[in-house]
Amino acid sequence: MYAVIQTGGKQYRVAPGETIQIEKLPWDVGSELELHSVLAVFKEPDQAITGEQLANAKVLAAIVAHGREKKIRVFKFKRKKQYRRTIGHRQNFTALKVLDIIV
Repeated sequence: MYAVIQTGGKQYRVAPGETIQIEKLPWDVGSELELHSVLAVFKEPDQAITGEQLANAKVLAAIVAHGREKKIRVFKFKRKKQYRRTIGHRQNFTALKVLDIIV
């Protein structure tokens, strides 16, 4: 069984027992939360539950850790103009362990 949820403007495919990295959430490590924005639930690979059947569906998860991704480097240049810029970015994340999917 797996579900498709939406959080932080992105969609994730989750299953019980998995750990996923999502946009940073303000809660502390160890706290449990319910994600109510469930878009679809699949009990079998070809058996989808969508629409009105998902009115009470939720995903239970626990916050495992907070952290930052690896640094990415963005390099811009324009040839023959002596223009070069290097910028780095590290995205904050929250690691969630999916405990259960309730339909």
